[in-house]
Amino acid sequence: MPLPTPNGQSNSSSPKTGGKVGLPSHIGLIMDGNGRWALKRGLPRFEGHRRGVEALRQAVKLASELGIKYLTVYSFSSENWSRPKEEIQDLMNLLKKFIRDDLENLRKSDVNIRIIGDREDLNLDIRNLLIESEDATKENKGLNLQIAFNYGGRQEIARAVRRIAKEVQDGHLALNQINPSLIETFLDTVGVPDPDLIIRTSGEQRLSNFLLWQSAYSEFVFLPMNWPEFNRAAFELALGEYTHRKRRFGGLNTVEAVE
Repeated sequence: MPLPTPNGQSNSSSPKTGGKVGLPSHIGLIMDGNGRWALKRGLPRFEGHRRGVEALRQAVKLASELGIKYLTVYSFSSENWSRPKEEIQDLMNLLKKFIRDDLENLRKSDVNIRIIGDREDLNLDIRNLLIESEDATKENKGLNLQIAFNYGGRQEIARAVRRIAKEVQDGHLALNQINPSLIETFLDTVGVPDPDLIIRTSGEQRLSNFLLWQSAYSEFVFLPMNWPEFNRAAFELALGEYTHRKRRFGGLNTVEAVE
């Protein structure tokens, strides 16, 4: 399927006029349905997560090939800690394996890795792996792969509010300086444009605490397949649907403005 080229900016149509758009410059992925994929096949949930990692590798490769500038993936949420301990350990082991096996290829592919989420309570070995992946790719200029790990949108906003309150308490900020632009500078995603498109697999139609602030004007595509089934055709389907949307950002498109 022929696809247009990516937009140079995340807000790919004018907030004043709206209009059809090219490819998104920033895509968010909610990779849902690993366990359901495994259950349908009589396989352990771990196998679903393992196949999910393979789908992630392909998604990163496709995003790079298409010239997508930013890709944010929801790898492990703040709420996932409530899962059985054995499954959590399997997920941590998969993370370690992904970094060990893929980091060098990502570095050579000019992928820049950034981790968002709360690191304070993570085990030292996991924290060190996250730091290693960022340090190894920090000079890269290609795809910006933002991995949301131990991440929750509400928790991110709460962390930002605490930091802002501390700045006010210390006399570095006045209350009348607090506005949306300032708040964004205290978020985990500071310096990264908001996602143009968020894709979620498994048929569920909700954000599940993913990029709550940043997705205010994102377009959403919900796919009925489970994440291990995500492939080039699914990616192109979602991108094709996105390119036919009209983004108004609360304003009017050109025809509506004239009428």
